[in-house]
Amino acid sequence: MLRRLYNWTMAFAGHRHATWVLAVVSFAESSFFPIPPDVLLVPMVLANRDKAWRLAAICAVASVAGGIAGYMIGAVLYDSVGAWVIRLYGYGEQVEAFRHAYAEWGTWIILIKGLTPIPYKIVTITSGFAGYDLGWFIVLSAITRSARFFLVAALLYFYGEPVRNFIEKRLEMVMAGVAVVVLGGFVIVRYVV
Repeated sequence: MLRRLYNWTMAFAGHRHATWVLAVVSFAESSFFPIPPDVLLVPMVLANRDKAWRLAAICAVASVAGGIAGYMIGAVLYDSVGAWVIRLYGYGEQVEAFRHAYAEWGTWIILIKGLTPIPYKIVTITSGFAGYDLGWFIVLSAITRSARFFLVAALLYFYGEPVRNFIEKRLEMVMAGVAVVVLGGFVIVRYVV
């Protein structure tokens, strides 16, 4: 089943609407969607490494735009939509502590958590809820999200064929690793942060 899904994703990476889907997933992941855009970015870059920088830019721009949407959910719609999304991910009790941490560490929270597998939507919604300066939020989001996606694109651009061979030979292990990283991000936010 994983092999069929991988083959479908690799074939889809060349589809004429693939970049739009990548942009939508990047946008949605920053505000409410649980799947990171890397699941599309990686196969799309591996399918055509010449587009690595363009695809990273699409992810970064869409992610920042989605981050602004997440910020607005936190700032304007927290009592309805924002609280629901936060509770959906199991972080309802930690939001108030997170909000207080913004008073002292807001810049570092955005920069560090934007690079990690910790769900970015938690950062965006809480940034709005905490009243973090929107202009600085956008600047910091642009820095951290660009760094993340361009790093992935650079690694795949320069080491693409060995990475592709590794993934194709050890697909189950790679998918298990991706699942551990994504779930680990949720666990870290839930129990550590």
